[in-house]
Amino acid sequence: MSSMFRSLAEPNYRRWFGGALVSNTGTWMQRTAQDWIVLTQLTDEDATALGICMALQLGPQLLLFPVAGSLADRFRRRWMLLVTQVLQGSMGLILFALTVTDVIVLWHVYLLALSLGIVATFDAPVRQAFVSELVGEKLLPNAVSLNSASFNTARMLGPAVAGVLTASLGAALVFLLSGLAFAATVTVLLSLDGSSLRSPSRESRRGPGRGIGGGFRYLRTRPDILVVLGILFVVSTFGINFNIYTATMARMEFDRDASGFGLLNSVLAVGSLTGALLAARRERPRLRIIFWGAGAFGAACAASGLMPTYASFAVVLTTVGLSSITMLTAANAYVQSTTPAGVRGRVMSIYLAVVLGGTPLGAPLVGWVANELGARAALGVGAASGAVGFLIGVVWMMSAKHLRVRYVRRSRRFIRLSYDGRAPRP
Repeated sequence: MSSMFRSLAEPNYRRWFGGALVSNTGTWMQRTAQDWIVLTQLTDEDATALGICMALQLGPQLLLFPVAGSLADRFRRRWMLLVTQVLQGSMGLILFALTVTDVIVLWHVYLLALSLGIVATFDAPVRQAFVSELVGEKLLPNAVSLNSASFNTARMLGPAVAGVLTASLGAALVFLLSGLAFAATVTVLLSLDGSSLRSPSRESRRGPGRGIGGGFRYLRTRPDILVVLGILFVVSTFGINFNIYTATMARMEFDRDASGFGLLNSVLAVGSLTGALLAARRERPRLRIIFWGAGAFGAACAASGLMPTYASFAVVLTTVGLSSITMLTAANAYVQSTTPAGVRGRVMSIYLAVVLGGTPLGAPLVGWVANELGARAALGVGAASGAVGFLIGVVWMMSAKHLRVRYVRRSRRFIRLSYDGRAPRP
């Protein structure tokens, strides 16, 4: 098997990869149909309402992530995932029932977006940390990249299918299919070979750092991860608001229908999938890839905002997907592969709170900019966020040029960082 797909040699991971592809496709179908009916059916093309919906779905990350991360390190991740997958599937079925009976109103979508956000907050760190149990530490960077490839394949298929079905048969069918799609992950979780899972020992689950605050205490020893989180906060909050970009550009600038909106999301995912597969070829993630990815994302947003036609916008949109996923995949793999297993769930919950939790702050602002100044101005906000993220990385590299991260294993239970005064190799 080629180096790009080496994690698929693990039977448990192969099953997980396939199940996640199906459920992620359903998730993107639901998000696409939900955003479209908010923009065109439940409001009069109100981009601010679309931003509020996104904020409600991602906002719980800001409040609940410490608890979610602590639970991910304390309990069996396989069984936690079973619960969260069933609950997420139920949300799609509720949307189906409300839509098919024609009683759905905007507050229904808001409430379900918030409920889904709460469940997803507990699901995300468990899902991230569970990958190491499927493949082990050596294959973890490759598995993280392949997870991104699966996610972005779903993002390519889901919106396109949802756009066609919404335009031809209505959003209700999309919500039904999205709810049923989670059955794939549930089936996979029940069929995994438990004896092959590399679950952390009870001892390793206690450290480093006990309790909810253990992740924060650990991060105080990792200035490199703090810089990565700073870049991700800026770019994710003000830049990665893709549904606002694609929905407003499709509707306001190019006067396209639901299928045109879905196609833009699929085009965006083509670039993201390419970036994820390229990342899977790397043996290990490097900090410089994160910094350059942020800068490239800013440049891609600026270029896409200048495109005069739907076709040219769609072509340049692939570079937005490519650069963003290059940055995110490198950051995810770097944080996971350099964090001890006993604290990985808590650290990843902080990571996800930064990546997803900033959207409640940024999405309404970007939606307001789109309403008041136009969809192209909203892309300008994304371009500025990428430039700021790149500058943060450059400044840190300049200030830390005489430092090099050195891992010192003090005991079997944790790893601590020290610095030896030489330049880092990002």
